[in-house]
Amino acid sequence: MLSTVAENYLKTIYSHTEWQPDALTSSQLAARLGLAPSSITEMVRKLSHQGLVEHARYGTIVLTPAGRAAALRMVRRHRLIETWLVREFGYGWDEVHDEAEVLEHALSDRLLDAIDERLGHPTADPHGDPIPAADGSVPQLNGVLASTLAPGTPVHVVRISDREPEVLRRLAEVGVGVGSSISGGQLADDLAEHVWVAHIRLA
Repeated sequence: MLSTVAENYLKTIYSHTEWQPDALTSSQLAARLGLAPSSITEMVRKLSHQGLVEHARYGTIVLTPAGRAAALRMVRRHRLIETWLVREFGYGWDEVHDEAEVLEHALSDRLLDAIDERLGHPTADPHGDPIPAADGSVPQLNGVLASTLAPGTPVHVVRISDREPEVLRRLAEVGVGVGSSISGGQLADDLAEHVWVAHIRLA
């Protein structure tokens, strides 16, 4: 059994490369977890000894197959719980992240499977992030940052980062969510950096 801290580390490492290709560095991991770089050294060493990550000194941190499997179990829990809270309890999409951070370590596998069944086996959470299946497979969802679009390019929103609740609230105020149709240059620059989009296929 992994500790809560270890589970959070693995989930953070996985999430970093989910929507972009660059591997995670120790300083980036520390920033994501809100810790000093020196504070993460021992845990990364432990994860490496457990065969869950590969880490060269001063290099990047990469999940091993075992580490990826453990990370996906936590990602599945987190995103199912977020979806459950929004659909069943009326939480706003800007309110669920912190709740899920707590509950993901507490729910039994049996209850999680019941939630999945109740929700109809969703493939994405309220922010558009894919929900891994129980077997570890991950739905393939592709997108690019809205900030990279040429002005006027028609697209639809496929994912919005949930790391900044204020960004989610501002997007909700202007009527932008997952599935919304927008165009390049429509969003303020600081919002576009948090929104992933896909091109609309014309008939």
